[in-house]
Amino acid sequence: MNLSELHALLPLLILGVGPVLLLLAGAFIPGLDRKRLNFIGGAVALLAAVVAATYSPPVTEAGGMLGTGPYGRMAAFLAGITALLTILLSVGYTSRRPLGDEEYPSLVLFAAFGMAVLGGATSLLSVFLGLECLTLAMYILLASNRGDFLSGEAGIKYLVVGAVSTAFLAFGLALVYVATGDLSLAGSMKGLTASGAFGPVGLAGWAMLLVGIGFKVSLFPFHLWAPDVYQGGPAPVVGFLSTGSKAAVWLAFLQLALAMGGDWGALAPVLWVMAALTMVYGNLAALTTNNVKRLLAYSSIAQMGYVLMALLAAPVVGGTAMLIYLAVYVAMDLGAFGVVAAFSTRDRDLGDIESLRGLGYVHPVRSAVFAVCMVSLAGLPPTAGFIAKFGIFQAAVKAGYVYLAVIGIATAIVSIYYYLRVVVNLYMRSPLEKGVAATAGTLLPRLDDANRIAFALITAAILYLGVMPGGLLDLIGGIAGGNDGFRC
Repeated sequence: MNLSELHALLPLLILGVGPVLLLLAGAFIPGLDRKRLNFIGGAVALLAAVVAATYSPPVTEAGGMLGTGPYGRMAAFLAGITALLTILLSVGYTSRRPLGDEEYPSLVLFAAFGMAVLGGATSLLSVFLGLECLTLAMYILLASNRGDFLSGEAGIKYLVVGAVSTAFLAFGLALVYVATGDLSLAGSMKGLTASGAFGPVGLAGWAMLLVGIGFKVSLFPFHLWAPDVYQGGPAPVVGFLSTGSKAAVWLAFLQLALAMGGDWGALAPVLWVMAALTMVYGNLAALTTNNVKRLLAYSSIAQMGYVLMALLAAPVVGGTAMLIYLAVYVAMDLGAFGVVAAFSTRDRDLGDIESLRGLGYVHPVRSAVFAVCMVSLAGLPPTAGFIAKFGIFQAAVKAGYVYLAVIGIATAIVSIYYYLRVVVNLYMRSPLEKGVAATAGTLLPRLDDANRIAFALITAAILYLGVMPGGLLDLIGGIAGGNDGFRC
């Protein structure tokens, strides 16, 4: 690797070296409390995001494994911003929970490094290495609350599921290499479809890949781990798991799809059914749950169905629609989990939806952010969620998946009920009902400045992109190389 390639990898180097220095600083510099360590970690994440957004590297690929062009820089930027928001949303939470000192922001940065590597991977090897770096950090983060039995349970469950999915993924990557003899993503995918149809070994490899990816992003029928892990894990960590880690997997998956040039072959019916069942199951299951974190888990499952629908259309017209949706999803879902963390006490995270009764008037800032995120997740105007879902449905129709788009629209309409149920409890239910004391909300911790900054950024992004999405559409349309699901 030459000096130009090292320069091109600057955002990844920041995300990789930064947490190592942060661990050393926490060990050897006295007087660094959790808040300062978190702010240092946030500064590292912000620096990586700024460099990824502003620095034009001299080469577009490093070592034949990592893309450093617009797509790779977008992955690094998204990783840095996600880590920054996660750390900001964790400042107050970690002051009440024993999640570690310098270890916590360092692990978030290590996970962001894995996310950037995975999202910008151009080789089968870098896909596996990036995914492992991301997943190993998530194992520890989910079980980091040593005083909470549910946190340990969530970590063990995700470890078991992660090990199984990693085995499938590694076997699938190996079979793809056996079938093509090429480690590059573009070369291996073109090799699989060179004869106009998948060979038996290549098809078996893709089947293994689908199982591994399905586990990682909680697609039906590989989703069963999600509700328990989401409920037990620390709220900011679960927010990162639900957004950053899944977005990175989808970025890698999209590169595979684009490399095949729209030739899904025998995989198309399988992906169609998986997308439909994921959307239907996630939204119907969310209707019957009362726990807020489990509701967000089922919501996340449903959202992954919408992303898979965009992926089906991606080689034709849906590349931009999928990238837009991922960017918006990161903001609104991370904001929702950030509010859950802000509503949590020293002893436990936010529980049933009923516990939100009347809190919109006691805690107006965090409640307003929660309401905006719920409305955006439901896909209602004037939020970014409406623009993102509109783009996905339009792309699916243009790619010929009309019936799948109809299923998606129907399930999106169903989802409005459980998303607005949260808003109704915040603002339209008296806290005196069902014996809840009117002053219960005053027992919650005060909102710290870091939370306010993160909430302001998330809310502004959701509302601004819902009204004026043109800039983001043009930017991501250029990154996707003209695969524009909104304008084609």
